[in-house]
This record gives sequence, structure tokens and C-alpha cells, in this order.
Amino acid sequence: MKKIYTYILGIASLLLPSCSDYFDINTDPNNPSDVDYTTLVPTIQLYGTRALCTSSGLSNELIVYTHQFSTREEANEYGVTGADFYTTYGWQYMYVRALENLELAMDKASEANDNFTIGMLKVLKAYYYSQFVDVFGDIPFSEACKTDEGIQFPKYDKDSEIYPQLFTLLDEGIAALKQDGASGGDFDLYYGGNAAQWIKAANSIKLKLYTQVRLVQDVSAEVKALIDGGNLMASTEDGLMFRFGSSTAPDERHPGYPDSYATTQQTNHISPWFYEIMRGLNKTIFTNNKDPRIPYYFYNQLKANQPSSQSCEYRDGGFVSIYFGSRGDRVSLSRDNDLTVPGIYPVGGRYDDGQGGTVNANSGTGAGIYRNLTYADCLYLEAELMQAGVINGDVRAKLKAAMEESFKLVDYVVEAAGSSQSIPVLAGTQTVNEYITKVLAEFDNGNDEKKMEIIMTQKWIQNFGNAVDTYTDYRRTGYPVMFDPNAVGGYVTPPAGGDPTETLPPVPVACSVAYPKSLPYISDELNLNPNAPAQKTDLGNKNVFWDK
Repeated sequence: MKKIYTYILGIASLLLPSCSDYFDINTDPNNPSDVDYTTLVPTIQLYGTRALCTSSGLSNELIVYTHQFSTREEANEYGVTGADFYTTYGWQYMYVRALENLELAMDKASEANDNFTIGMLKVLKAYYYSQFVDVFGDIPFSEACKTDEGIQFPKYDKDSEIYPQLFTLLDEGIAALKQDGASGGDFDLYYGGNAAQWIKAANSIKLKLYTQVRLVQDVSAEVKALIDGGNLMASTEDGLMFRFGSSTAPDERHPGYPDSYATTQQTNHISPWFYEIMRGLNKTIFTNNKDPRIPYYFYNQLKANQPSSQSCEYRDGGFVSIYFGSRGDRVSLSRDNDLTVPGIYPVGGRYDDGQGGTVNANSGTGAGIYRNLTYADCLYLEAELMQAGVINGDVRAKLKAAMEESFKLVDYVVEAAGSSQSIPVLAGTQTVNEYITKVLAEFDNGNDEKKMEIIMTQKWIQNFGNAVDTYTDYRRTGYPVMFDPNAVGGYVTPPAGGDPTETLPPVPVACSVAYPKSLPYISDELNLNPNAPAQKTDLGNKNVFWDK
């Protein structure tokens, strides 16, 4: 079988079942000597997802970089290094579990002339590599997973040279999926073997990648052809979304669920910056326009007037958290039974009905959804392209459609979670319609920059949980505006009256690190692969090629 880099196999032998041992020819007649390639597909899709998720992969740190979470760990003040736990795991999951098995499954599917699996895997391969290019820049690509060809130490390909090959992969995947009889089965955890939906996904990924390179090349003709072709995602169900289960043995739950609900040492907090924008407390965007998604996004363990167990750094009614870059004397206090945790939308947790209650492993189902790319995302992409002048169209109408679809997506995720709570439907309600009307009024009154900020901020809100794409969006557009400790005079003040027991004091905040334009490489890979580049320094200037 193909093997990826030596260092990954070494770590995998300690942390994961050995890839090589699993597929070694076994002479024991009671054990299989080979594996049907269709049985590899769920592993590929699962670990390709875990590589990107919070609490298991790249989004765990990037969600702090994009100011939807706060933490006391390395990601605070942009401090992730090549030895970071979750970034290392994300790299392992993607290369060892997803891409390694993908290459093996692709070979076997080709031998079997299985056009559906060939096409689906090529689409996934393009998507997975695009996510890693977007975060790291140059990565192993052309020589990755090729030790059976004598390549033990793969070179790092230039990011700008990888991207064109991703479009080729997508085109090849679409061509295979269009072949007569191309269909799969339940082994495909995304679309259940539906080739037509995979073609929509492939075209939508192309739209995303064209949007990401729009600053360095003219993509107007390609984008127009995609949109005119009409074979993009067109409904909530078309989204490329991985559905986690609720089983605990084996644990099939969203990785972010046990990390927030079934632990006594919680490290992730909801960013006050994110919360205040949704709450209508930010003074520059969506002011006094409370987002109806708040109880679906966040669960407060405290009731609004309930005393906390520890002095709070930040509190607004039942919402309890800490600041990014905090230098306050309360930031290190343990408040696991008080802090606000991710709700039903991001991780399959609990809907906030205002009644409070300490969370535990049974508070929700954990049957969350990782939203790789959704119909709502595609609508926001089109709105961005229109606002940027890449294509023509009614930006306001597209933004309105994107917001309406974002609320439908919340209802879709809630239904999939299978909660025992009575949870109200969002889409189409008066509260939602009033919220959207106010956002559109703000959009109408804004200049071109403000309009782009509103589009990207709404996309940021919708994308809660997929921080890889939000990190990419921010570096490409400069929006949404992120919290900057150095821009607030060194102090931030919690909301007046937010804590029912005391007036919270101003909190000193600081950050001495420039915003990272890419992540550092994994230290173990650099140490063991002689063809790896030197570790990045000055990450504030290490742009990915599309970041002009």
C-alpha cells in the first residue's frame, strides 16, 4: 500500500491504528487480506472532515484567529506554532487517514471502472487540497502518498502551481460522474451515491476557488459560465455537509460536542466580539439589531440573573466569556459551570431556552453537521463577486437570498440533530424578517466598502464552525472587521449591567503579534523530511498566493 511521510506514520503508530498494519497481507484465514475500496470511502470522508473541524483539526485554532472563539491556549494572540496539537492532528488526519486512503481507493475504483467513486474522490481530493493550500500555502501535492513509487520524502509544491491542478481534478471528477450508470450507495456519507449532487458540489467548489483567486487573475468569464450553466447548489439539501451521529460507542458525535459538553476542563469560550455583533452591541455594524440565531448558536449555563460561581471577566446576562488578548486578573479563573458553550447549530449541542443548567454529555445529541460548503455559501460568494465587480447582478437581492437561506440552514441543522427539546423554527418568522430588513437598510445606506463588509460579516456569522473558510475570506477581503486589542486603547469594558451581581471593571487587553497570513508548518514534518522547507518566520508576511 502507499505510505505518506515517515514522520506521520511514526506519530500515527502512537495515536491512530497503523495505516500500514491495517492493510498488510495477512495469512490468517480468519482475517481479510484486502479491503473493498468502498469501505474506505467513509474513512476518507470522516477524517477529511475531522481534519478541518473544531476540537479535532484546523478550525480549532482558526476559529480563535477569526474571533468567534476566545481561549487561554496557544491560539490566543495568534500564538500557534508548528508543535500545536490540533494543527498537527489536522495534518495527520488529512494526509494519513483521508488522502492516503483516497489514493488507494482511487486506484481500486479505476481497476473496477467505477466512474462514480472515481469522480467523487477526485472532487474530494480537489476540495481537501484546496483547504490546506488556503491555510498553509506551499504543501506536498504532486509527490504526496507516493512511497510505492520510491518517493519517501515528498517535495512541497508551490501553492500557485497546485491551484490550476485542482480545477483539472474537478473537471475530471465531473466528467466521470456524468458517465452512464455513475452512481454509488450508502458508503458515500455526503450524498448517498447521488452523482448529480456531486456534480453540483464540484461546480460550486469551482465557484469558490475562482472567487478566492479573483485578486490575482481575471475570473469573470469562468464565473459567468458557471452561473449561466445553472448546475450549482440550488437548495439547502445540495450542500456538501458531513452529518455526525449521536452514538457514543463508537463516538460518532461532532468533535466539538464532547469537547464542550462532556469535559470538566473547557478551553474554548465564545468570543465577546462575535457575540456583541450578533447581540447588536457593536457600534459600527448591525447596531441595535439583535440576531435571532443567538439561542441556536450559544447555550448559556447561567440564567440571566443567576450569580456565577467565580468573578466574571465578561458577562451579559447569561452569557459568560473571556476576551482575546486579555491581561485581566480574572481571565485564568475556572468557570466550567458558568461559561457559555457552543449550541445546537455549531456542534449539535443544546438550544438556549433561557432556563440555564450545567451541561453534561447528555445535554444534547452531538449529531452536529460540519458544513464544508453550502448553498448559503454559494449565494454569499455570488454577492461578493457582484459587489467586487467581477460579474453583474443585483447584489442586494443576492444578499437577501443568502441571509434567508442562512436561516433555513439553521432549521435544517436543528432537525438533523434530533434534539428532544421543543425548538422553534426560524426561517420566515417575523423576527427573522425584521432582522433581515434592518440589515438590508444598513446595506442600502452604506458605501461600497461598507456593503462588502456587510456581505462578508453575514457570511462569517452563517459559517460559525467552519473557520478555514472564514480565515480565507478575511485574508482575501479584510472583512469582517476582527477584534484588535491595539485599536481599543488597551482596555475593553463589558456591557453595563451585564452582570447582575457587580459592575464589571474594564479589562486590559493586548496583542504584540501581527495577524498571521498563513499557519506555520508542522514541526515533526520539517524535522524528518529533508525536502521540507524551513519553518516560516514573520507569519504576518507569509501570504498565500491569492492574497494580493
